Amino acid sequence: MRDAYGGIMNIVLLVTFFLIVEGVLGLIVGYTKAFKMKNIVISTVEEYEASGCFNDGEDTACISRIKERASRIGYRPTSLNCSEKENLDNIDNLFCYKPLTVKTDNYSGNRPTSYRITTQVDITFPLIDKVLGFNFFQISGDTRVIEHQVGK
Repeated sequence: MRDAYGGIMNIVLLVTFFLIVEGVLGLIVGYTKAFKMKNIVISTVEEYEASGCFNDGEDTACISRIKERASRIGYRPTSLNCSEKENLDNIDNLFCYKPLTVKTDNYSGNRPTSYRITTQVDITFPLIDKVLGFNFFQISGDTRVIEHQVGK
C-alpha cells in the first residue's frame, strides 16, 4: 500500500513540473509575440507618419497593414486592457495608443507628436491568465517624433 502512494506522489510531482514548464514556455512565446507586435505597430505608424493609423472602426491602409502583419505572427490577445487612467485608446483589440506632447522649440509651423504604443502579452495558462491578465504583462514603446502640418 505504501508503494501505491509513492507512485501516485511521483506522478503528481511530474505532472506539476510539466505544467509549470508549459506555463513558462507559453509566457515566453506570448511575450515574444507582444514585443514583435509593438515593433510592427511602431514601424508601421512611422512609415505612414500616423496618417490613418488611429481611426478605430475604419479600415485604412495603415490599419490593414497592421492587421495583416499581426495575423502573420499569430498575435491576437484574448483580453486587451487599455488603461483609462493613462488615457490609452484601443485600436481593434490589437494595441493601445496615446499621443504624447513634445516640446515645440525646434519645430516651426508644424505640430510634433509622438505616440506611446502598448501591446498585451497573451497568457493562455489556466487560472494565471484570469489572475494576471491586467496591465502587469503589457509592453510599451514610443514612436519617433512625427510632425503634422498645422491645420490638417
